[in-house]
Amino acid sequence: MMEFQKRMADRGWSQLPLRLLLGFGLAAHGLAKLERGPEQFAVVLAALGVPAPHWAAWATALFELLGGLSILAGLFVTAWSLPLAVVMLTAMFAVHLPYGFSSVKLRAVDAAGAQFGPPGYELNLLYLVGLLSLVLGGSGRGSLECWLRRWRDQRRAADAVAVGAP
Repeated sequence: MMEFQKRMADRGWSQLPLRLLLGFGLAAHGLAKLERGPEQFAVVLAALGVPAPHWAAWATALFELLGGLSILAGLFVTAWSLPLAVVMLTAMFAVHLPYGFSSVKLRAVDAAGAQFGPPGYELNLLYLVGLLSLVLGGSGRGSLECWLRRWRDQRRAADAVAVGAP
C-alpha cells in the first residue's frame, strides 16, 4: 500500500480528490445562493452587520460559484484561493464561531426526524486547510493547469528544435 501511495503522490494524483471535492462544494454553495437569489443572502448579511450586504452577497455567490468551478477544473487554483479563503474566514467569524467547533449538533429526534442546531466552524476550517493544501501542493494531475504546463513545455521544445537550439 505504501508503494502505491508513493507512486500516486509522485505522479501528482494525490491532489485530485481534494480539488474535486473542494471545487464541487464551493460551486454548489455559490449556485445555491444564486438560485435562492442574492437578495435573500443580502438580508442575512445585513442582519450580521456586513457592510454593503447587497454587493457582498453577489460577490460571495460569484466567488464561490466561479472559484469552485475553477478549482474543480484545476485552473487558477492559487489565484482563487485567497478570495475563497476570505469568504470562509468571514463566514467562520461572522456566523459559525459562536456555535463552537462541531458542524453537527443533534438537538433531538422526534416524529419529524432529527433536529439539528446551527453548525460550528468545522467545515470552514476544512475548506481553509483544503485551499492551503492546493496552494502549497499545486492543482496536481488531471488539472487544466497541468495540461497547459505540458502543452507550453512541448511548444517550447518544438520551437527550440525549429531554431536549432540544443
